[in-house]
Parts: sequence; structure tokens; C-alpha cells
Amino acid sequence: MSLNRVSSLETFAILQVPTDQRSRRSSDASARARKLSFNPIPQEWDAPTLDSVHAVGAFEVRKWKRVLQVVATVIYCLFAAGIVFGFAAIKPVLIDEGAYRETCAAPGAGDPKAVKKCQDIKLNTMFTVAAVATNVAALPIGAILDHYGPRVCCLMGSVFLAIGALLMAFESQVPFDGLFFGYLFLALGGPFTYISSFQLSNAFPRNSGLILALLTGAFDASSALFLVYRKIYESSNGAFGHRKFFLGYLIVPAIIIILQFILMPAQSYKTVGELVEEIEEPMRDPQPYDQIDEHTALLQEEERQHHAEVVEGVQKVLGTTKADKQAKREEKKNEISGVWGVMHHFNALDQIKSPWFILICLFTVIQMTRINYFVATVDTQYEALLSEEKSVELNHFFDVALPVGGIISIPFIGTVLDRTSTVTVLSVLVTCATIIGLLGIIPEMWAGYANICLFTLYRPFYYTAVSDYSAKVFGFRTFGTVYGTIICLSGLLNLAQPGLVYLFHYTFHDNPLPVNIMLLSAGLIVGTALVTFVAIKAKHIKRQMLEQEAEAATSSSFLNPRWD
Repeated sequence: MSLNRVSSLETFAILQVPTDQRSRRSSDASARARKLSFNPIPQEWDAPTLDSVHAVGAFEVRKWKRVLQVVATVIYCLFAAGIVFGFAAIKPVLIDEGAYRETCAAPGAGDPKAVKKCQDIKLNTMFTVAAVATNVAALPIGAILDHYGPRVCCLMGSVFLAIGALLMAFESQVPFDGLFFGYLFLALGGPFTYISSFQLSNAFPRNSGLILALLTGAFDASSALFLVYRKIYESSNGAFGHRKFFLGYLIVPAIIIILQFILMPAQSYKTVGELVEEIEEPMRDPQPYDQIDEHTALLQEEERQHHAEVVEGVQKVLGTTKADKQAKREEKKNEISGVWGVMHHFNALDQIKSPWFILICLFTVIQMTRINYFVATVDTQYEALLSEEKSVELNHFFDVALPVGGIISIPFIGTVLDRTSTVTVLSVLVTCATIIGLLGIIPEMWAGYANICLFTLYRPFYYTAVSDYSAKVFGFRTFGTVYGTIICLSGLLNLAQPGLVYLFHYTFHDNPLPVNIMLLSAGLIVGTALVTFVAIKAKHIKRQMLEQEAEAATSSSFLNPRWD
């Protein structure tokens, strides 16, 4: 899950004086309409946000404090945001320490292979539910964040992390499945912590992209935490068990809670659009001269002085020149996209019923299932395709490549999404997904390494491209509803993943090829349909724009004839 390309809670506003050269679709985008919210509830249904969590301007907080807030957030996201996706690294440790061994011993009558297969299925189910939870959690997180602010949201995440660590540590002493529910709470704690930090991009509007890149990098790199622990576990010959690790991990939510009260903001920072609205808001009309007394004159002077201070503060954090350049860059990116604004004027329900939504949702369901299925079964797949020794080698490589690939891909993702059309982006997604599927069925070591390298680069690109598509096609006004629905449905349908694992182990007798071919075929069919639909629509939109420009030019010539 990654949301970096939609600029989180930042609002982009057109800060220049309107000109005739502005594009048709970008000229009608107001600052208020383009505010991005993760609240899944449509605005017309939503209750007013509480006054206690009204946003604050970045200029109202000292620079050193804002810098510390960003640094602290990046660090604790590195230890909390997406640790459950390091499942492939911690899975061997849990199996070695006997996870589900007693439960699995009876069906297999003590057969080691049968017991290991049973353990694998149960642990994969644990991961699947956790991965689904990270997606579904985005729905309540959006509403909580919009209504109660980032501090409450992050505190809830810290509590979930603490509960998850305690359950993982004492899983053998609780009367229920401690591993399952412990991993589930760890998964819930991640997005509560991560999504609530997006608003910090508005602490430094000029560097919002850099801040979002740092947060995204921290999320991707957080999966390496379990890799580091596994290395420690192996070097200690199993003496540093998972109980000691998760008890030690309790220091992470404790530090996050302390930081929330001594450093982090209780309210979100104002977006660029809100800052611009604040300085453009007209002052109250002065009272007639004969009605002004000493008290009224003093109030008017204080209001003028306050407005001047606000304008100065906003200009200091935005920078007029940079804002003008940013506006031009945004307009250019919108034009390059080819489909920007196509569904912006429709309500959320009409957007969800459209082919634009249905096709991207189906594609997301298939690709998310493939991604999580591969993360959960990379070791057992290559054990069947190659050998146990080569599987261990590839699994260790995957543990390192997963966080590293997420970090390396960040600058390339931004370049591709900003400088290519949406049709091109979707075509690249479908092509990469197909190549990954083909590499996954080749029983060669080189294919395994190539598959893992491409997969670790594709995963963050895919998640980011879906959020970018949603923002461009459906708009910021309904982003929380539409994107939240895509991720939620995809997550819920991922609950079918244990069925795929069962097919892999039992129906196809540990042969990974049939399941991989099914996922490859489904992704290729739906992906091709999506690219074809968007390409046809983009071509139609371009033709309409050319016709409108021609009509406008003809009308201008008629109204302003040249007399030579």
C-alpha cells in the first residue's frame, strides 16, 4: 500500500492570475475542490469536523520544531509502518520455534513434511488476514483522521502495535491463537501510524514531495525489521527467540506515544489551498466614518495587522515564484495524462458504477492477490521449482530486495507518472505483471533472481500508479470514497488467497505452475481490457479538445475580424 503520488493531504492551488492559456480541464479546479481526504464517507453525508482539530498553518510553528517532527516521523515509520510485510523473513523463525506444530501434528500423524505443510498454510493465512487488514483499515482511518486529527489516529496505532507485540510474545499462554491476532494487531497499527503522518508534507509545502518520498521509503524499508531480527536469531543460534524480540519491540509504541504529546502536532497542517484561501479571504468592510469609535478603530487595526502577518507567513512557507512554477508543472502533468478530470464532475456513486472504476478495481484485486500470494509463498514455490537449498538462497535474497527495491524505485516512479500518459503507465503495469508471471513459471535460478528483482520494483510502482490513476480520473473531492473502496474490496477479496495456497499444496500436489498460470492469465485479460478502454477514451477526449479549440479559434476570428 502506497499513496505517495497523490500528495497525501496536500492541496494544490492555482496561485497565478487566471490566463486564457490555461487548459480547459485544469482551469476549473478550485483549491477547495482539490483537497485530498482519506475519509471514505462522501462529503455530502459527512458530519462537520470538530473545531478542536482545525488545521494550523505551517508558519505558526517554529521551523526547528517542524524539522524535528518530520525526522521523528520518518524514524518511527521505519520501525512501525509496514513491518508485517517482512513476513517472508520471520516465517522461518516462527516455524523453527514450533509455531502451530502441536495443532498440525495430529492430521499428519507426525510426518515432518505434512506438519511443515500445515504450518505453512496456517502462517500464510495469518499473513493474508494481516495484509487484508492493512487495506480495509484505510476506511476507518480516513474518517478518524479527518474528525479527530493525526494525534488520536497515531495513538490508536501505537496501542494496536503494543497489543500485537504482547500477543506475539505470549502467544503460547493465551487461550486463543495469539500469533494470528498478534500479527493482525501489528498490521492494524502500521497504517494508523503511517497514514496519519502524511499531513506532515504540508509542514514544508516547498518540499512536500521530498517528505512524502521519505515517508514512503520508510514504509517500504520497515519490512526489513524482521530481516534484521532473523539475522540476530540465527547468529544467537535461536537463543534470542521471538518472545524476547517482541517484548523489546514494545519500546517502539512507547516512544511513539511519548512523541505525540511532547513533539507531534495534534492538528493537521493546513494544505497549500487552505493557506491561499486564508490570505485571499476578504477583510470585513470598514464601517462608515461617522460610526467609527476608538474601540472599532482599534479592532480594525488589529485585524489589518493580523492579516498582514498571515500573508507574510504564508508567503514565507510557500514562495510566490515557486508556487507559480508548481502551478505550471501541475497543468502540464494534467495535459500529459490524457484522462485528467474525465470523471471529476460525477458523484461518487456514478464513478463507482462506471467502467473506469470497475476495470481498475478488478485489476487491483488480481494484482494485489498475486503480490500477497508471492510474498507468502516465495520460499515454498521455489522449493518446488528448484530445490530446498536454492529456495533458501532466493528467499534470503528476497528479504533484502523487498525493502531495497521499494526505496530504489521512488524517484523512478515519480518520473514515469509525471512525464507519461495514463495509458502508458497502465501498459507498463500490465507488461511488467505479465513478465513477472512468466518468470515465475521458469524453473531456473536466473529466472528466480530476475523475478524477485522485477517484483520488488513493480510492487511499489503498482500501488502508487493505482492511487495516481484514482486521483487523475476521479478527482480529489471523492478520492477517499473511491480509492478507499478499491483498496477495501481488493483486500476483502484477498481472503481467497488461503484457497490458492490450498490448491498449490493439496490439489496440485506442491506444483506452483497451475496457480501462477491462472493468476497470470486473469491479470493479462483484465489488464488488456483496462488499457484498451482507457486508450479509446483518451483518444476520444483528445479529439473533443481539438474540436473545442478549433471552435474557439473560429469564434474568436469571427468576433475579432482582421481588416487588412
